Amino acid sequence: MPSSQPVDVLPPGAGAGGHASAGAEPAAPSFSPLYQQIKALILRSLQAAEWRPGEAIPSELELAARFKVSQGTVRKAVDELAAENLLVRRQGKGTFVATHHEEQVQYRFLRLAPDQADAMGGSAHRTFLDCRRLRAPADVARALQMKQGEMVVEVRRVLHFAGQPVVLDDIWLPGHLFKGLTADRLSEYRGPMYALFESEFGVRMIRAEEKLRAVVADDDTGALLDVPAGCPLLSVERLAFTYGDQPVELRRGLYRTDRHHYRNELS
Repeated sequence: MPSSQPVDVLPPGAGAGGHASAGAEPAAPSFSPLYQQIKALILRSLQAAEWRPGEAIPSELELAARFKVSQGTVRKAVDELAAENLLVRRQGKGTFVATHHEEQVQYRFLRLAPDQADAMGGSAHRTFLDCRRLRAPADVARALQMKQGEMVVEVRRVLHFAGQPVVLDDIWLPGHLFKGLTADRLSEYRGPMYALFESEFGVRMIRAEEKLRAVVADDDTGALLDVPAGCPLLSVERLAFTYGDQPVELRRGLYRTDRHHYRNELS
Protein backbone atom coordinates (compact mmCIF):
# COMPACT_ATOMS: atom_id res chain seq x y z
CA MET A 1 0.00 0.00 0.00
CA PRO A 2 1.50 3.40 -0.92
CA SER A 3 2.56 5.53 2.05
CA SER A 4 0.68 8.73 2.77
CA GLN A 5 3.57 10.20 4.75
CA PRO A 6 5.25 13.39 3.51
CA VAL A 7 8.19 12.86 1.21
CA ASP A 8 11.13 15.12 0.42
CA VAL A 9 11.87 16.20 -3.12
CA LEU A 10 15.41 15.37 -4.20
CA PRO A 11 17.54 18.13 -5.67
CA PRO A 12 18.12 18.00 -9.42
CA GLY A 13 20.79 15.51 -10.44
CA ALA A 14 20.60 13.52 -7.22
CA GLY A 15 20.35 9.74 -7.33
CA ALA A 16 18.68 7.36 -4.91
CA GLY A 17 21.26 8.17 -2.26
CA GLY A 18 20.71 11.89 -2.65
CA HIS A 19 24.18 12.55 -4.18
CA ALA A 20 25.04 13.82 -7.64
CA SER A 21 26.47 11.29 -10.06
CA ALA A 22 30.24 10.82 -9.91
CA GLY A 23 32.14 13.07 -12.30
CA ALA A 24 29.13 15.33 -12.94
CA GLU A 25 29.59 19.06 -12.75
CA PRO A 26 27.89 20.49 -9.66
CA ALA A 27 24.68 22.20 -10.71
CA ALA A 28 23.57 25.55 -9.32
CA PRO A 29 20.87 25.03 -6.69
CA SER A 30 17.36 25.55 -8.09
CA PHE A 31 15.21 24.54 -5.16
CA SER A 32 11.66 25.75 -4.54
CA PRO A 33 9.70 25.26 -1.31
CA LEU A 34 7.59 22.12 -1.22
CA TYR A 35 4.32 24.07 -1.00
CA GLN A 36 5.28 25.91 -4.21
CA GLN A 37 5.72 22.55 -5.94
CA ILE A 38 2.27 21.47 -4.71
CA LYS A 39 0.84 24.79 -5.89
CA ALA A 40 2.30 24.12 -9.35
CA LEU A 41 0.71 20.65 -9.41
CA ILE A 42 -2.70 22.07 -8.46
CA LEU A 43 -2.31 24.73 -11.15
CA ARG A 44 -1.56 21.98 -13.66
CA SER A 45 -4.83 20.27 -12.74
CA LEU A 46 -6.71 23.56 -13.09
CA GLN A 47 -5.18 24.16 -16.50
CA ALA A 48 -6.13 20.64 -17.59
CA ALA A 49 -9.73 21.34 -16.45
CA GLU A 50 -9.66 18.44 -13.99
CA TRP A 51 -11.76 20.76 -11.81
CA ARG A 52 -13.84 23.27 -13.73
CA PRO A 53 -14.75 26.84 -12.71
CA GLY A 54 -17.31 26.76 -9.91
CA GLU A 55 -16.57 23.13 -8.97
CA ALA A 56 -15.20 22.01 -5.60
CA ILE A 57 -11.64 20.71 -5.49
CA PRO A 58 -10.70 17.75 -3.24
CA SER A 59 -10.26 18.47 0.46
CA GLU A 60 -6.86 19.34 1.91
CA LEU A 61 -6.64 15.84 3.41
CA GLU A 62 -7.39 14.24 0.03
CA LEU A 63 -4.83 16.44 -1.72
CA ALA A 64 -2.26 15.70 0.98
CA ALA A 65 -2.75 11.96 0.41
CA ARG A 66 -2.64 12.40 -3.36
CA PHE A 67 0.64 14.34 -3.31
CA LYS A 68 2.09 12.51 -0.29
CA VAL A 69 2.74 15.69 1.68
CA SER A 70 1.42 17.12 4.93
CA GLN A 71 -1.95 18.85 5.15
CA GLY A 72 -0.15 22.04 6.22
CA THR A 73 1.84 22.05 2.98
CA VAL A 74 -1.36 21.72 0.95
CA ARG A 75 -3.04 24.44 3.00
CA LYS A 76 -0.22 26.89 2.27
CA ALA A 77 -0.44 26.16 -1.47
CA VAL A 78 -4.22 26.57 -1.46
CA ASP A 79 -3.93 29.80 0.56
CA GLU A 80 -1.74 31.32 -2.15
CA LEU A 81 -4.09 30.23 -4.93
CA ALA A 82 -7.01 31.74 -3.03
CA ALA A 83 -5.09 35.00 -2.54
CA GLU A 84 -4.53 35.06 -6.31
CA ASN A 85 -8.30 34.62 -6.93
CA LEU A 86 -7.82 31.21 -8.58
CA LEU A 87 -9.59 29.36 -5.76
CA VAL A 88 -12.38 30.47 -3.42
CA ARG A 89 -12.83 29.18 0.14
CA ARG A 90 -16.42 28.86 1.40
CA GLN A 91 -16.85 28.41 5.13
CA GLY A 92 -18.26 24.99 5.91
CA LYS A 93 -18.50 24.00 2.23
CA GLY A 94 -14.94 23.59 0.98
CA THR A 95 -12.70 25.17 -1.65
CA PHE A 96 -13.92 25.88 -5.17
CA VAL A 97 -12.38 26.86 -8.47
CA ALA A 98 -12.93 30.59 -8.88
CA THR A 99 -15.22 31.66 -11.67
CA HIS A 100 -15.97 35.00 -13.33
CA HIS A 101 -19.61 34.29 -12.49
CA GLU A 102 -18.76 35.04 -8.84
CA GLU A 103 -19.92 38.55 -7.97
CA GLN A 104 -16.72 39.46 -6.13
CA VAL A 105 -14.49 38.68 -9.14
CA GLN A 106 -16.71 39.72 -12.05
CA TYR A 107 -15.05 43.09 -12.48
CA ARG A 108 -11.80 42.60 -10.61
CA PHE A 109 -9.74 43.87 -13.56
CA LEU A 110 -11.87 47.02 -13.94
CA ARG A 111 -10.27 49.57 -11.62
CA LEU A 112 -12.63 52.39 -12.47
CA ALA A 113 -14.35 53.94 -9.45
CA PRO A 114 -16.90 56.78 -9.24
CA ASP A 115 -15.99 60.03 -7.54
CA GLN A 116 -19.29 59.68 -5.66
CA ALA A 117 -20.25 56.33 -4.15
CA ASP A 118 -23.58 56.02 -6.00
CA ALA A 119 -22.39 57.33 -9.37
CA MET A 120 -21.97 53.89 -10.98
CA GLY A 121 -25.72 53.31 -10.92
CA GLY A 122 -25.39 49.51 -10.63
CA SER A 123 -23.97 47.26 -13.33
CA ALA A 124 -22.47 48.65 -16.49
CA HIS A 125 -24.61 48.84 -19.60
CA ARG A 126 -22.76 47.66 -22.71
CA THR A 127 -23.19 48.73 -26.31
CA PHE A 128 -21.33 46.55 -28.83
CA LEU A 129 -20.30 48.53 -31.89
CA ASP A 130 -18.49 45.81 -33.83
CA CYS A 131 -17.30 42.20 -33.69
CA ARG A 132 -15.31 40.94 -36.65
CA ARG A 133 -12.60 38.48 -37.62
CA LEU A 134 -9.46 39.81 -39.30
CA ARG A 135 -5.80 39.09 -39.70
CA ALA A 136 -3.85 40.24 -36.67
CA PRO A 137 -1.99 43.55 -37.07
CA ALA A 138 1.70 43.24 -36.23
CA ASP A 139 1.46 44.91 -32.80
CA VAL A 140 -1.55 42.81 -31.78
CA ALA A 141 0.08 39.57 -32.97
CA ARG A 142 3.22 40.43 -31.03
CA ALA A 143 1.32 41.13 -27.81
CA LEU A 144 -0.72 37.91 -28.09
CA GLN A 145 2.37 35.88 -29.10
CA MET A 146 0.79 34.94 -32.44
CA LYS A 147 2.22 34.87 -35.91
CA GLN A 148 1.56 37.99 -37.92
CA GLY A 149 -1.44 37.39 -40.18
CA GLU A 150 -3.13 34.83 -37.91
CA MET A 151 -6.83 35.45 -37.34
CA VAL A 152 -8.06 37.45 -34.38
CA VAL A 153 -11.50 38.54 -33.23
CA GLU A 154 -11.79 42.31 -32.75
CA VAL A 155 -14.56 43.60 -30.47
CA ARG A 156 -15.44 47.27 -30.00
CA ARG A 157 -17.82 48.37 -27.25
CA VAL A 158 -18.86 51.28 -25.04
CA LEU A 159 -19.53 50.89 -21.31
CA HIS A 160 -22.17 53.17 -19.79
CA PHE A 161 -22.57 53.95 -16.09
CA ALA A 162 -25.68 55.76 -14.85
CA GLY A 163 -26.60 56.39 -18.48
CA GLN A 164 -23.29 58.06 -19.31
CA PRO A 165 -20.75 56.62 -21.77
CA VAL A 166 -17.53 56.21 -19.77
CA VAL A 167 -15.29 53.58 -21.43
CA LEU A 168 -14.54 52.87 -25.09
CA ASP A 169 -12.88 49.44 -25.43
CA ASP A 170 -11.09 47.90 -28.40
CA ILE A 171 -10.49 44.20 -27.68
CA TRP A 172 -8.51 41.60 -29.63
CA LEU A 173 -8.80 37.83 -29.01
CA PRO A 174 -7.00 34.89 -30.67
CA GLY A 175 -9.32 33.61 -33.38
CA HIS A 176 -8.65 29.91 -32.80
CA LEU A 177 -9.77 30.20 -29.16
CA PHE A 178 -12.96 32.15 -29.87
CA LYS A 179 -14.56 30.45 -32.85
CA GLY A 180 -18.22 31.37 -33.14
CA LEU A 181 -18.00 34.59 -31.13
CA THR A 182 -20.34 37.15 -32.71
CA ALA A 183 -21.80 40.55 -31.86
CA ASP A 184 -25.23 38.92 -31.40
CA ARG A 185 -23.82 36.39 -28.94
CA LEU A 186 -22.09 39.15 -26.98
CA SER A 187 -25.22 41.30 -26.90
CA GLU A 188 -27.47 38.42 -25.79
CA TYR A 189 -25.23 37.38 -22.90
CA ARG A 190 -26.34 39.06 -19.66
CA GLY A 191 -23.26 38.42 -17.52
CA PRO A 192 -19.74 39.85 -17.76
CA MET A 193 -17.72 39.08 -20.89
CA TYR A 194 -15.11 37.10 -18.99
CA ALA A 195 -17.85 34.78 -17.68
CA LEU A 196 -18.93 34.17 -21.29
CA PHE A 197 -15.34 33.45 -22.33
CA GLU A 198 -15.00 31.02 -19.41
CA SER A 199 -18.26 29.11 -19.79
CA GLU A 200 -18.59 28.92 -23.58
CA PHE A 201 -15.01 29.05 -24.84
CA GLY A 202 -13.11 27.49 -21.93
CA VAL A 203 -10.80 30.50 -21.58
CA ARG A 204 -10.34 31.85 -18.05
CA MET A 205 -8.53 35.14 -17.47
CA ILE A 206 -6.42 34.74 -14.34
CA ARG A 207 -4.16 37.80 -14.33
CA ALA A 208 -3.47 40.95 -16.30
CA GLU A 209 -0.83 43.60 -16.93
CA GLU A 210 -1.72 47.20 -17.68
CA LYS A 211 -0.10 50.30 -19.15
CA LEU A 212 -1.62 53.72 -18.44
CA ARG A 213 -1.06 57.05 -20.15
CA ALA A 214 -2.85 60.36 -20.64
CA VAL A 215 -4.31 61.09 -24.11
CA VAL A 216 -6.83 63.45 -25.68
CA ALA A 217 -10.04 62.54 -27.50
CA ASP A 218 -10.19 62.80 -31.28
CA ASP A 219 -13.43 63.58 -33.12
CA ASP A 220 -14.59 59.94 -33.42
CA THR A 221 -13.76 59.02 -29.83
CA GLY A 222 -15.35 62.23 -28.57
CA ALA A 223 -18.59 61.42 -30.38
CA LEU A 224 -18.73 57.93 -28.84
CA LEU A 225 -17.92 59.11 -25.31
CA ASP A 226 -19.95 62.31 -25.57
CA VAL A 227 -16.98 64.60 -24.91
CA PRO A 228 -15.46 67.36 -27.09
CA ALA A 229 -12.40 66.66 -29.20
CA GLY A 230 -9.29 67.50 -27.19
CA CYS A 231 -10.87 66.38 -23.90
CA PRO A 232 -8.34 64.55 -21.65
CA LEU A 233 -8.86 60.79 -21.38
CA LEU A 234 -7.08 57.96 -19.59
CA SER A 235 -5.70 55.28 -21.92
CA VAL A 236 -5.53 51.80 -20.30
CA GLU A 237 -3.91 48.99 -22.28
CA ARG A 238 -4.49 45.61 -20.66
CA LEU A 239 -2.95 42.26 -21.59
CA ALA A 240 -4.81 39.39 -19.91
CA PHE A 241 -3.37 35.91 -19.40
CA THR A 242 -4.78 32.45 -18.81
CA TYR A 243 -3.01 29.48 -17.23
CA GLY A 244 0.61 28.96 -18.22
CA ASP A 245 1.08 32.72 -18.71
CA GLN A 246 -0.52 32.49 -22.15
CA PRO A 247 -1.76 35.91 -23.34
CA VAL A 248 -5.36 35.60 -24.56
CA GLU A 249 -6.72 39.14 -24.69
CA LEU A 250 -5.37 42.56 -25.64
CA ARG A 251 -7.67 45.38 -24.56
CA ARG A 252 -7.16 49.08 -25.21
CA GLY A 253 -9.61 51.26 -23.34
CA LEU A 254 -10.19 55.00 -23.28
CA TYR A 255 -11.71 56.20 -20.01
CA ARG A 256 -13.56 59.40 -19.16
CA THR A 257 -12.35 60.67 -15.80
CA ASP A 258 -14.56 63.72 -15.27
CA ARG A 259 -16.74 61.74 -12.82
CA HIS A 260 -14.63 58.60 -12.32
CA HIS A 261 -11.06 57.81 -11.39
CA TYR A 262 -8.69 54.87 -11.71
CA ARG A 263 -8.22 53.24 -8.30
CA ASN A 264 -5.62 50.67 -7.30
CA GLU A 265 -4.46 49.23 -4.00
CA LEU A 266 -0.74 48.84 -3.37
CA SER A 267 0.83 46.60 -0.76
